[in-house]
Amino acid sequence: MFKRIFRVRTWAVACVLSLPLAGGAMAQSYPSRPISLVVPFPAGGTTDVLARALGQELAKSLGQPVVVENKPGAGSTLGADYVAKAAPDGYTLLMGAVHHTIATSVYKSLHYDFQKDFAPVTTVALVPNVLVVNPKLDAKTVQGLLALAKAAPGKLTYGSNGMGTGQHLIGAQFEQEGQVKLLHVPYKGSGPLTTDLLGGQIDMSFDTITPVLAHIQSGKLRALAVTTNQRSAALPDVPTMEEAGIKPFNMGTWFGVLAPAAAPKEVVARLNAEMVKIIKSPDFSRRMAEIGAVPIGDTPDQMRARIGADTENYAKLVKDAKVAIN
Repeated sequence: MFKRIFRVRTWAVACVLSLPLAGGAMAQSYPSRPISLVVPFPAGGTTDVLARALGQELAKSLGQPVVVENKPGAGSTLGADYVAKAAPDGYTLLMGAVHHTIATSVYKSLHYDFQKDFAPVTTVALVPNVLVVNPKLDAKTVQGLLALAKAAPGKLTYGSNGMGTGQHLIGAQFEQEGQVKLLHVPYKGSGPLTTDLLGGQIDMSFDTITPVLAHIQSGKLRALAVTTNQRSAALPDVPTMEEAGIKPFNMGTWFGVLAPAAAPKEVVARLNAEMVKIIKSPDFSRRMAEIGAVPIGDTPDQMRARIGADTENYAKLVKDAKVAIN
């Protein structure tokens, strides 16, 4: 009996001691097959552009394909729900965004907890949002736009990437600060939104710079103001909202990668190391500058703190703007 107990205890101690070695071996063997990077919006938007840029370089560094999967719907929450319930093995990742911290307060029936059901990997980039209008609209400044909106309450339309997204909340705050009433038109992503904005089906949007930058430069869209408290290097002649007379106003959109919460820490650490190296590389930085993005590349703990702070801050804005979805 004593020998049996001794053998059991010896086996248990050996198992415990082998756990760090197993974790290290897992990190070294990962990945052994393709990785899926889920984008919760259609192709063509900023989330998609960043995912493909990062995925292309990550595939080179990891030696395995990184497949971008577009799973749009419900203001980015369908894709997030899919990843939250995926196997926590590091082979299914989410290209998340600030939208998910807003959705926590907007959607009353989410089937996941964004702070508890995900393991942050790193914040990829921050992209300012910009108020753009179709040139057919007789508004060359923010104050000119406000005058038009006040003359026709609820008639001017603005598009967003969906209910509860950053663009939706920025539009709601713009209404509050400008004391106007606009008509919100939600889309599944920047692609269809930009198409309708160019065609004149909607009057304006508060989208990120990336999908509209080329159209602003060509004159097909008119930029009135960026929504951050500093001007964008990609649009140096476009004033901030505060400069345009809307105070206070400082909202941008960050994008980052997350894994299911139970993903092995060694795998998350490996992903973070590889991604940060890519994000901080000169080539990637130049690529980000071309689309109006500011590369970040932080630690999982820093990204977790960003998510917690934004979830708290946007909860107040959501309440004040009375934005809610059952």
